[in-house]
Amino acid sequence: MTGIPRIRHNDFGVLTPPALGEWEPTLTVTVVIPVHDRQETLDLTLAALSAQSYPEHLIDVVVVDDGSTTPLRLPEIVPAKTTLMSSPPGGWGRAWAVQAGLDAATGEVVFVLDADMVPHRRHVEAQLRWHHLAPYVVALGWIDFTAATDLPTQEQVRRALETGAEGELFPLAPHRHDWAERIIHDHDGLRTASSSLATRVHVGATVSYPAALLRSIGGMDTSLVLAEDTELGYRLTQAGAVFVPDPESRAWHVGLPTAMRDFAALKRYNDPYIADRVPYRRYLRADAGRQWLVPYVDATVQAGTYEDVRATVDALLASSLPDIRVTVPGPWEALDDGRRSPLADPYLDLRLIHANFAHDPRVHLAPPLEGTPPFRLSVPPGWVPSKDTVERLVAYMEEHDLGALCVALEETAAGVTLARLDRTAAQSRAALVAAPDDDWDDLVDALFGLEWLDGESWGFTRRPAVYPPRKRPLPELDRVAAEHDKEIALYRRRVAALRAEIAQLRREAGKNGRDAARWREKAESWRREAVRLARAQNRTVLKRAVRKVRGLAFPDA
Repeated sequence: MTGIPRIRHNDFGVLTPPALGEWEPTLTVTVVIPVHDRQETLDLTLAALSAQSYPEHLIDVVVVDDGSTTPLRLPEIVPAKTTLMSSPPGGWGRAWAVQAGLDAATGEVVFVLDADMVPHRRHVEAQLRWHHLAPYVVALGWIDFTAATDLPTQEQVRRALETGAEGELFPLAPHRHDWAERIIHDHDGLRTASSSLATRVHVGATVSYPAALLRSIGGMDTSLVLAEDTELGYRLTQAGAVFVPDPESRAWHVGLPTAMRDFAALKRYNDPYIADRVPYRRYLRADAGRQWLVPYVDATVQAGTYEDVRATVDALLASSLPDIRVTVPGPWEALDDGRRSPLADPYLDLRLIHANFAHDPRVHLAPPLEGTPPFRLSVPPGWVPSKDTVERLVAYMEEHDLGALCVALEETAAGVTLARLDRTAAQSRAALVAAPDDDWDDLVDALFGLEWLDGESWGFTRRPAVYPPRKRPLPELDRVAAEHDKEIALYRRRVAALRAEIAQLRREAGKNGRDAARWREKAESWRREAVRLARAQNRTVLKRAVRKVRGLAFPDA
């Protein structure tokens, strides 16, 4: 494909949408409305769709009745090309109904609209203008909530749209999708949001997709009866989609959704399903040692010698990031059970690898079919990452929202040996916009960014000469604990010596204290004796003085 705009990250600012009402649409769109027991609000949705500014000949509507208690009917006012169908047997729920509508859709764009939504006149046009600019845009509408129970008629809705008074159809409730609008506001309308963040604003009540893109990822996950929008948003991100929220694509939501009425119960239900399918929600994967349907990192180690492959795979499985799946692709179909010389088997290394990992559920000997991980790591056999290498690489990639990290391991005359971490979304985006003469890495760099790193600095080393080791290596935790035990024993000895020294000092201090007390007693006795003698001497002197005075006064006495 050539001539497709190249959007970096989620920065759709490179696109210039036409002003509403001042352009000529060409894309066909199928509006899919999944419904279960909402005849009254469905009537209003269809009335609003019949008065859209988007050309009527380019719109068709598919209403999917998801097992309503009373079968649905088409009301009097509907778009010209509207069909009503029932969900096929074999499933139920919103995802099942949307998928049925997708299967029946003929439009180049699929617009999913819930049956409790009343769109404004330019709602469809506002979203479809983005699809005319790039074939991998997912456009999102802007929702105003109302708790009104006194609903207008179909004719009133249509007349309001035709006269531009749709904003006055309902009283505005104070409730909003605050979390989504906050993300959008804080990231320049979502233009500066990272890949793992932009996907979170995907809310399925009003959203439009390129039909080809949606079908390429398999459509809806029909095993889900809730949280299907969250899961679909994640897969769209991995497919290279760009999310564009458009505040001019406004619609009323009649009544408050479950997320606003009973958020705690909804979250309790959704969390296990989201945790299993959406690796970005790291806080839901805090349990140590767990494995999930969709891993955070899918690591690939090409088949080589048994020792090389085992060393690399063992190190990956021992990573501080447990949420990792390892794939070892190779010509496994060449292995058979026919007679052979066990030690001279040309496929000996392949057989040993198979024997070592065939029953480890974390290791796949052929690419697994389920799940699309957000990160893909390739490591050449024989190179061993340290315990925290993968976790650090992923954290660095997420911090900078990069598309690829090339880790140089060694350089020889044959070239550079490298490990590589790729962002799935970046690879998919590149595939969507690549021209035949594009250099792939340059394209990834332009779309998301690509950096080169030094393998030694990030913990990559060659495997030990003897592998697997004949003596089980001491686990890192035990090694650190042993070092700590040695330090503690040393400190205890030092403490004991200090205590003995303190005891000796205390004994000496006690003796010195007793000596000091005795000297204080002697000093006190000497002081008293000195005072006594001084007083006695003073009395003798005084008596002599008196006698002398008397002699002077009475000489004849």
